[in-house]
Amino acid sequence: MDKGAKIYVAGHNGMVGSAIMRRLSAEGYRRVVTRSRAELDLLDQRAADAFFSSEKPEVTFLAAAKVGGIMANVTNQAAFLYENLQIQNNVMRSAARHGTKKFVFLGSSCIYPRDCPQPIKESYLLTGPFEPTNEGYAVAKVAGLKLCDYFAKDGVWEGLTLVPCNLYGPGDNFDPVNSHVMAALVRRFVDAAESGCGCVTCWGTGRPRREFLHTDDLVRCMFMLLEDNPYGNEPLNVGYGSDITIRELAQIVAEKSGFQGEIAWDGTKPDGMPQKLMDSTRARKTGFAPEISIEQGVELLISEYRTIRASAGRR
Repeated sequence: MDKGAKIYVAGHNGMVGSAIMRRLSAEGYRRVVTRSRAELDLLDQRAADAFFSSEKPEVTFLAAAKVGGIMANVTNQAAFLYENLQIQNNVMRSAARHGTKKFVFLGSSCIYPRDCPQPIKESYLLTGPFEPTNEGYAVAKVAGLKLCDYFAKDGVWEGLTLVPCNLYGPGDNFDPVNSHVMAALVRRFVDAAESGCGCVTCWGTGRPRREFLHTDDLVRCMFMLLEDNPYGNEPLNVGYGSDITIRELAQIVAEKSGFQGEIAWDGTKPDGMPQKLMDSTRARKTGFAPEISIEQGVELLISEYRTIRASAGRR
């Protein structure tokens, strides 16, 4: 990317958006435009169009989305479908109308069929039914992926569509109900370790396998591809390269947080897809490889959560 380009990061305060902001700052990009949700409601088509008409960013990163863990998805399917469709449609339509020449869209591993072969290749998209627990979010993400691709094929912009595995990192959501699995486990085990609780109950059976990637690794791959992308706007998987069971993850988090009690499992809660291991062969061919191990990443996330707890306690 041209260092003098005007860049808009939608969702700059979120987990992925803040990672993009850190990278832009580190690499010397200074013409970066942001708006908080209070300043710009991306669900409002007129507001989105007015913003793009005024600012005319040459590069747009769409990192704004309604996201949540498995229970949030199960109980709010309509909201996950509607709000993500609205955000994507409004941002892409307005960006296309007002001069964006590079557009970065983020998919999700949940766009693939529930029972597709493992590891998951990009070619498996739309070859079978979605996992029911996150169908609304998946449908919206597939629609956004396709819209980004159609604008690229129409010559409107150069598109970059990345499909990451489960993400975690600074700015993660530690809400006890709506968080993703990594942050949810960190909160439960840190709270239990510091309160002296003897047992932590985790949702589901713990048998599903998941692949986890730190957001800084995702964004490093993203910026490599913005400089040299041999795949055009084809969806590109970006994963860690190996997966673990949720039980194994819980053990790592328990150990790193200092929790020494019992770990119980509530099988009445949903598991989601049995396995989501990405085939990231094509991304690896560009030279990308993750640098942050799961153990290092868990330690970083625990440190962040403890800082948040300490700050809340001082108020």
